[in-house]
Amino acid sequence: MKGQLGFVAASYHVHKVPAAPLWKRAVQRVLHWHELARQRRELATMSDEALKDIGLSRADIQQEVERPFWMDYVRR
Repeated sequence: MKGQLGFVAASYHVHKVPAAPLWKRAVQRVLHWHELARQRRELATMSDEALKDIGLSRADIQQEVERPFWMDYVRR
C-alpha cells in the first residue's frame, strides 16, 4: 500500500524555495571554482603513500590537475 503512487504523493508536501538572485549564484559559482582549484593543487602535492591510501595513482592526479578549473564531474 505504501509503495503506491497516490499514497506517496499525498504523504508529503513540497515547499518551493525561491531561486537565489543571479549575482549570488555567480559568486557561489566562482567560489566553487576557487575551491576546485585549491583541491586540485592540494592533490598535486600529496605523497605517493597518501595517494595509495586513497586509491589514486600519480597519473590520476596528473589528469585531474590538467583539467580546467570550471570542470566539475562530481556536481553533474
